[in-house]
Amino acid sequence: MTQREELATVLDRLAVDAVVTGYAIAVDDADWAGYRALFTPGGRADYRTAGGIEGPAAEVADWLARTMRRFPVRQHLIVNRRLRLDHLGGGAGDRAALRADYVNPMVFESAPEGPRGDDVPRRPAEPNFTTGGRYAFGLIRTEDGWRISSVVVQEKWRRTTL
Repeated sequence: MTQREELATVLDRLAVDAVVTGYAIAVDDADWAGYRALFTPGGRADYRTAGGIEGPAAEVADWLARTMRRFPVRQHLIVNRRLRLDHLGGGAGDRAALRADYVNPMVFESAPEGPRGDDVPRRPAEPNFTTGGRYAFGLIRTEDGWRISSVVVQEKWRRTTL
């Protein structure tokens, strides 16, 4: 591989990482327009192992918008990313597959708030719903940069404390 190809690969890795991070932030911040923008026009998402739905990203975004209202506090942690870039035509990557583990602590909307005193501001309760598992992302380079063509959630565990 030439230095130019190595540089292109590094830039692709950084760009794909930015898309996956954007995905987590969009879900955590309820930015459903931003979520939709991360996908290709035919992009799909599959949340069935987590009790959700599978379908076009726009429909899944609508489902997430309704479902995530139950969890006003949430924070995805996406780690252990393993990326494979497919180099088509001998050039820089055009397709990518990324597997990454996640932990997602959340707070139900009905959870009581934390301690309160006259001089202590309110703070959210401790997470009372936490899930973990693995994402399988398929990505494609488009004219607008890397986009998600598919994401499959493979929930492996969950813990609820109320």
